[in-house]
Amino acid sequence: MYKRQIEHVERAGVHSGDSISVYPPQKIKQEIKDVIVDYTKRLAKALHVVGLINIQFIVYEDQVYVIEVNPRSSRTIPYISKVTDIPIVAIATKAIMGHTIEEQGYSYGIVPEKETIAVKMPVFSFEKIKGAEISLGPEMKSTGECLGIAKTFNEALYKAFLGAGIVLPKYKQMIMTLKDADKEEGVAVARRFEALGYKIYATRSTAKYLQERGVNALRVNKISQESPNVMDLILGHKIDLVIDTPTQGRDKSRDGFLIRRNAIETGVHCLTSLDTANALALSLENASDEMTLVDIATVKNI
Repeated sequence: MYKRQIEHVERAGVHSGDSISVYPPQKIKQEIKDVIVDYTKRLAKALHVVGLINIQFIVYEDQVYVIEVNPRSSRTIPYISKVTDIPIVAIATKAIMGHTIEEQGYSYGIVPEKETIAVKMPVFSFEKIKGAEISLGPEMKSTGECLGIAKTFNEALYKAFLGAGIVLPKYKQMIMTLKDADKEEGVAVARRFEALGYKIYATRSTAKYLQERGVNALRVNKISQESPNVMDLILGHKIDLVIDTPTQGRDKSRDGFLIRRNAIETGVHCLTSLDTANALALSLENASDEMTLVDIATVKNI
């Protein structure tokens, strides 16, 4: 049994295909990795799986839970094969045909980590699908992926964002509209972008919450209110980014939906997860004009 573990940036609730993925994991403790390996062995044997198996786990308060088990490949496999230099599909196919892992020249256990870090970034095509809801959730919406590879996580993340077409800053102006449950966590996100030099516009309740906690957020009217309002800002083509965390429901008449759709249709990057927003802030904090080139064919195992 040959195993590898990938860590998602976004928390559970966002489809794994729409989440930023990191290999090797950066925040998972070794004891948690050991539990995941043990669970994987037990599940694969109990289900009599020969070939590939895809298991999704949640780690919460140092407890490991299983979300789902799929006796099949995933679209992450080609990326993992590329960054580990291991032909996973070929190995699995031969295993199905009766050849052991050892017969194929490999050993059992976790794949040795390489000295590089790979970040897989989802790519979306919301601007091509008129009227589509762009907020991330359990239904997969990405239409492609790109890969950032570097010797450090920060640089790999930055490369991945660039590969996905998120090239910032431009105007250093952004809009934040947060649902109540996200406001407390959103303060730290706002502070990071403010420290990067961003002017932050926010609708009434979000602006009030941020201002009371020391963020210089500029209040802007909602779409239904008189100009200048949030729509005027978006259509003015001077906004880099919209961070909008949606409430429950899919009412296309709500301000949030209209803000997200108009942002996408005017070429403004729109994020609906604070985890993604934090990752973007980290990427911008560590941005550099000088990036290293990595020949993954020559990278050695650690």
